[in-house]
Amino acid sequence: MTGVLFELSFLLAAPVWLLMIFAPGRRVTDRVAASPLTVLPILAVYLLLAAPVLPELWTAVSSPDLDSFRALTALPDGAAAIWAQVIAWDLLLGQWMYREARRLSLSPFLMGPLLLFTILLSPLALLLFLPIRASRSPKHRPATRRTS
Repeated sequence: MTGVLFELSFLLAAPVWLLMIFAPGRRVTDRVAASPLTVLPILAVYLLLAAPVLPELWTAVSSPDLDSFRALTALPDGAAAIWAQVIAWDLLLGQWMYREARRLSLSPFLMGPLLLFTILLSPLALLLFLPIRASRSPKHRPATRRTS
């Protein structure tokens, strides 16, 4: 059962990622990307996986140290629960990046690969996206002078 839930956590996120990467700017994509509710099914999977290892999970988060985290991830349900959590937060991050890119009129040809990179290594993708966002942000653009 753990293996099925592990796989399911990404399969539940995949349609949202596919819309953002391959159908940017469509009304349905913009509506889906604007909703934080997309992660609810993934969080349900997380709860199913976390429940059997709640004591180990609580130990790992209430007094974090490497050994308690290692013990949690050594358990199949613990590792799968952490995976589901990562999938949920990566999806929220990807949705934010998608909405910011739309707001700033960034090219889908830039954002498609960047969103794909976010699925794989979200911290590095975020480090790439933030300077792009900052360079396109209206407050960082040089002001145009109006002549009267």
